[in-house]
Amino acid sequence: QVQLVESGGGLVQPGGSLRLSCAASGRTLSSYAMGWFRQVPGKERVFLTPISASATSTLYADSVKGRFTISRDNAKNTVYLQMNNLKPEDTAIYYCAAGGYSANRLNYRYWGQGTQVTVTS
Repeated sequence: QVQLVESGGGLVQPGGSLRLSCAASGRTLSSYAMGWFRQVPGKERVFLTPISASATSTLYADSVKGRFTISRDNAKNTVYLQMNNLKPEDTAIYYCAAGGYSANRLNYRYWGQGTQVTVTS
């Protein structure tokens, strides 16, 4: 069993930056690919980016490519999402997940509770 806890969300102005963290407990994350998703209330959860267990592979949704960067520190059992040049349309609840390396949320077994990111002037 893996428990995931996201942190680092908050209120930021357009063009600003935030770094989200996802800390795991229960089992080491090194066996799992990790992913970040986001969800606006009333809409589906949307894929953003995964990182492979060894951190050798990543990919990004077009909406965040060039602005967001996923990374992981397996020694700290933590995954990060660096978000730069934030836009109002990035406002959402951000979730991390552990599972298979995939853009499909159904391939992720464990999920955090989410952290709110609000981008507004």
